Amino acid sequence: MSLSEKAHRCAQLLAIGSFVALAGCQVKPLYSEGPQGKPAKALASIEISDADDRVEQEVRNALIFLTSGGAGEPAHPEYKMALNVTSEVMGVLYDQESDTAGAGRVVVRADYNLTRADSGETVRSGNRSAVALVDFPEQEFAKVRATRDAQNRAARELAEIIRADIAAALGR
Repeated sequence: MSLSEKAHRCAQLLAIGSFVALAGCQVKPLYSEGPQGKPAKALASIEISDADDRVEQEVRNALIFLTSGGAGEPAHPEYKMALNVTSEVMGVLYDQESDTAGAGRVVVRADYNLTRADSGETVRSGNRSAVALVDFPEQEFAKVRATRDAQNRAARELAEIIRADIAAALGR
């Protein structure tokens, strides 16, 4: 056997081994409506607890939209989610002369517990956080708006993270 024949034989064995290894893999859409589409229906049947403040309401609204596809909360939910959201604004670049922050970050954290509505069994619980960076302008109103916009961005990102986590849990 020459060297080129050995290399050709080795390449064939490697290709066959790759095909055998990949034969055990399954690729399926997470939100499909077919027989594998359990997460999409389960996500649409989640009732989310009422909000206590503005940032929590932003996270709640984004979660309702993401889980139901814009259809709103279900009339007869199969799952209930207890949601508790906190928000914190921190300055990160301080000006020593004026004793003010020129830039900061907004951290939005959520603790959540997803349970079955009929039995109260916990399906998934966790805590997640999202960060949005913000520049603090000199004008007070602009500073308030910049902070609120950063809170909204972090709330939407946090809702995406939570939705992905509960979709993975419901897909099992």
